[in-house]
Amino acid sequence: MTMETGSLLRERDGNEAHVSYVELFFDLVYVFAVTQLAHRLVDDLSAVGVLQTLVLWFAVWLGWQYTCWVTNWFNPETMSIRLLMFAIMLAGLVMSAAIPEAFGNRGLIFAGAYAAIQIGRTLFVLLQLDRNSALAPNFRRMLAWLSLSGALWIAGGLSDGHLRLVLWLLAVACEYLSPMIGLWVPGLGRSQTSDWTIEGGHMAERCQLFVIVALGESILDTGASLDHTALWDLPILIAFLVAFLGSVAMWWVYFDTSSHDGSEAITHSKDPGRMGAYFHYVHVIIVAGVIVSAVANEMVIAHPDQRIVASHLGILLGGPAIYLFGNAIYKKVVYGRFPLSHLCGLVALAILVPLGFLTDQLMVNGLTTLILLAVAGWGSWARRHTTYALPLPHH
Repeated sequence: MTMETGSLLRERDGNEAHVSYVELFFDLVYVFAVTQLAHRLVDDLSAVGVLQTLVLWFAVWLGWQYTCWVTNWFNPETMSIRLLMFAIMLAGLVMSAAIPEAFGNRGLIFAGAYAAIQIGRTLFVLLQLDRNSALAPNFRRMLAWLSLSGALWIAGGLSDGHLRLVLWLLAVACEYLSPMIGLWVPGLGRSQTSDWTIEGGHMAERCQLFVIVALGESILDTGASLDHTALWDLPILIAFLVAFLGSVAMWWVYFDTSSHDGSEAITHSKDPGRMGAYFHYVHVIIVAGVIVSAVANEMVIAHPDQRIVASHLGILLGGPAIYLFGNAIYKKVVYGRFPLSHLCGLVALAILVPLGFLTDQLMVNGLTTLILLAVAGWGSWARRHTTYALPLPHH
């Protein structure tokens, strides 16, 4: 039985919509998912292992992202949407629990739970909408793409080895790239981002809260790593302090300089749907940087004086580099320019590549933390001494 669209939609009364308690409750599942991803990456730092974890991360992000769009359009305080979110949480817990063995004997469980989230949510909303709702064609196109990707996820779950990885890469591409072409489906047409009327402040706040989720997991993992260390000698305590300061620097880089302006950028854009899409494309990079950095901190606290090997150096430098790069693109979207502080930070990290092999893990992690602190301080100074004007509304 369908419901009138107006009974489900968020009210657009001119006031900025805020994240609801049920959305905050929903995000708790993703604390677990991020933790599972970080631990999986620690356990397998091979090139294939990193690629597999990346695929799983995209699945986690896409499941959250598509739900975020639904709760931006539809009021999560209505009973039907609230129950939908609880159902997604349950499937999300199963999916997250299967992450460590997703490329092993729990591949079909992971794929089935994930496909159920993506297809089930879209079908549920479509059945709730009035047939003549302006959003109905968009959800029909979305359902077509998610059904295709769902088939690829299930086929991958039934396969083994590299074939599973290839099928799941194709599934991720379907879901991540299809909005870029307006969810075009033969016979159903194409969606326009100008039709995706969203609440800008809410969308930005949802992305910001996921960054907090990832940083929170990093803090928890830092504390747990210290707890699991039998002897708290000076190198380990220094590694613990460095890890904590690195998390603080990451918070500062993102939240001190651009989080509020990000909300304003979507709200005042002439095409808020396109800006909202940019935010989701960019934040998948930012959060990935936090996850990789958390893995680096865990490695260093466990073995601060260990000599550097290539895979560990990639994690130690890759996490901060990915994070700074994602933040730089984010600020390019918000302000229309690539910040010089982030560019210098990326150059400094690149200089550490040959130097890293001459020292140990703690020294490299300490230097990357100093670079992050310098970028954070530079950005904070620039914010207080430079006029950061938002670009003209996007056409």
